Formats: sequence, structure tokens, C-alpha cells
Amino acid sequence: MWAGWAGAAPAADPFEGDPYRSLPWADMRREYLGAAVAEFDPRVVVQGPAFAEDPMNVPISVRVDAALGRVEQIVVLVDRNPIRRVLVYQPMQALPALSFRFKLEQASPVRAAVQTADGRWHVGSTWVDSAGGGCTVSGASRKDGSWTQTLGDVSGKLFSAAPWEGGASARLRLRVMHPMDTGLVNGVPAFYVNRLSVRNAADQELARLQVYEPVSENPVFSVDFAQPPAGGVRIVGTDNNGNRIGSRVE
Repeated sequence: MWAGWAGAAPAADPFEGDPYRSLPWADMRREYLGAAVAEFDPRVVVQGPAFAEDPMNVPISVRVDAALGRVEQIVVLVDRNPIRRVLVYQPMQALPALSFRFKLEQASPVRAAVQTADGRWHVGSTWVDSAGGGCTVSGASRKDGSWTQTLGDVSGKLFSAAPWEGGASARLRLRVMHPMDTGLVNGVPAFYVNRLSVRNAADQELARLQVYEPVSENPVFSVDFAQPPAGGVRIVGTDNNGNRIGSRVE
């Protein structure tokens, strides 16, 4: 009997190599990444605070090492949020680097799954601790009603500088005024920006964001470029109620 055990194949890893050994990870991978190969990769760097003092505004940055080659998309997931998918970023003509803020319901791994041109997924993670509750309370503009006066307003700026880490020489930082309701607060349906596109002066798409409910109220995004887009950029998008978003950023 014992000899039989000695020759048995090792049991499959239920955590699929996850350094945080998170039980939801295997199901999340199947749901959001499909059947393609997915591996944890130190070349995908996810940075966030060790403890989120404000669970409604948790800063996260994602950076992908150039050695991975062309990046098709970056999917940001949070294991222990009631809504796990935060956003999908397609860099297109931008660099595979993104910063933003999101709502965190409880302490959790935060993932960035990067799909390269060969279809494989490369996953980076960080752990963010929190007192929680960020997804199930209303934001400030929803509470005071001010969102009705600012809905869809866009402000932003293009910064040019000597190349910094990752090869970027320009950064677009933009803010879209929106309550970003998750639909998890009693009596307040889901209401959120769901699509943003960054376009150059010739109307060529430079980068695309698909946004979901966990992104923070009045979301702020930072996107990097290898070269400053000539003539500035145009921001176009929608929310899930069909309201249009549009602005020009110099």
C-alpha cells in the first residue's frame, strides 16, 4: 500500500502557483482570462499601499517590463471584492503602464494580468490590507448631490520630460467627474464610466480603457507614452447609461 502511495503523481496545486495562495484565484483565472496559459511573472509590477487608509480611493500602479514584448491588454482584478474586475487597459500606441484609484471592500490580493502578443497571460500581484467597506458605501458627490453639476466633466494635462523609467517621455493625467456607483448601496443603481478612448489629433486611437464599478469616484488615470502625442489628445467615452464623455487635453 505504501509503495503505491510513493509512486503516485503529486496532487495538482489548487492555487495554481499563486504566491498569496488565494482560494478565489483559480476560478477568477478561468472566468476572466479563459483557457490561455497564465503564469505569475515578476516582470509585471503592481504597486499599492500596504494599508489602504481610505478604502474608497486606493492608489494602484501597474508597470510591465519591456522584455515581455508587445502587450495586448492589462486586466486588473481584486480577489476579495464583490465585483472583482476593476478595468481592462489596451495600451495600443501607449506604454504598458497605468496608474489609477479603486474601491476595496476588504484586504485582498490585487492582480494585473498582462496578455502578450502570443496569447499568454503574465500575472503580477500585490497585497493591500484595509479596514474595508469601500464598495458598499456612497461617494461624497452622491451624498451631497453635487455630481449632477459636474457629471462628465474632464480635466487633464500632458506632461513632457526627459525619458524616465520604462522609456516614457510623456504622461497623460486625466480626471473624469462621475459618481461611479457600484450598485451595492441600497437604492442606488450601478452608474459608472464604462469606456474611455485616448485619441491623437488625427483621431487615431492611442489607448483604450474599459472601466468597471470598482474604480473610484471621479476617477483619475495616468497613462505613459514613449513620445508626446503631437497636437495634444482627445478623450472620448461613455458611461453605462449612455451619457457621452468628451474633451481635449493639451
